[in-house]
Amino acid sequence: MRREIIGWDEVDRLIDYLVVQFEREFEAMVLITRGGIVPGGLLAEAMGLSDILTAAVDFPVNKIESKKEKLLVWPQFLQFPEDDLMRGRRILVVDDVWGSGRTITAVKNRVSAGGGIPSTCVLHYNPQRNLFGSARPDYFAASTDAYIIYPWETDRGIDRVLKDY
Repeated sequence: MRREIIGWDEVDRLIDYLVVQFEREFEAMVLITRGGIVPGGLLAEAMGLSDILTAAVDFPVNKIESKKEKLLVWPQFLQFPEDDLMRGRRILVVDDVWGSGRTITAVKNRVSAGGGIPSTCVLHYNPQRNLFGSARPDYFAASTDAYIIYPWETDRGIDRVLKDY
């Protein structure tokens, strides 16, 4: 898979592009850890939004060998906001990228089950990796077929970032 390293200037442009897309006001954000923390914080600042919640999701794959089986694993929510914090509120669910779409879709569904009114938002959408047919993020700044390496990831060293992928 092609890899693309982007800098902070590009992230700023992507955030600016997202903010003007929003057709409604949001009452809170759910940031998906870890990827959604930085873009979500930047969006919250740009939007003047102060109700920021976090969701941590894992797809445990211990003892599963086939790639297809790994994609069918149910999500495990390690951390998630209480329903009272979401019920009846317009919630922007933020992550850095929609690759397969599993994580953000799981969070969106959980927000909805808790009574929230979710919309999804990512910096990058990869339609080639999407597992959800015609479903896609409600808001995205760019479409790509590349594995994106964000500036907050390169501080760990590019060799480690590429190894983690």
